[in-house]
Amino acid sequence: MPAHRIFGTAFAKVYPMYVQKAARKNRSKEEVDQIICWLTGYDQAGLQRQIEQETDFEAFFAQAPAMHPNAALIKGLVCGVRVEEVENPLMRKIRYLDKLIDELAKGKAMAKILR
Repeated sequence: MPAHRIFGTAFAKVYPMYVQKAARKNRSKEEVDQIICWLTGYDQAGLQRQIEQETDFEAFFAQAPAMHPNAALIKGLVCGVRVEEVENPLMRKIRYLDKLIDELAKGKAMAKILR
């Protein structure tokens, strides 16, 4: 089965969409960054470097310092798909991030988002 096209998409191309989605609900870029750093283990400088290098999603998650141990607690639907049932590990990580950004945009408190 061929790799999903999102795997080769530059994280830098999707990142502004995450920020826009959050901004439409009066949430900040800093909150988006906090979520990404919490999930992946990047610090702010590391995240910025990944964006500037236009790293694709596959490399972005492969180079992530450490996925948060509570990432497995992220559950729910993203685009009609249950996050916890996604079989491909890379796609699951991408869906985790999507789910967290969705929760931010829906007004959920950061303490609850960051399990």
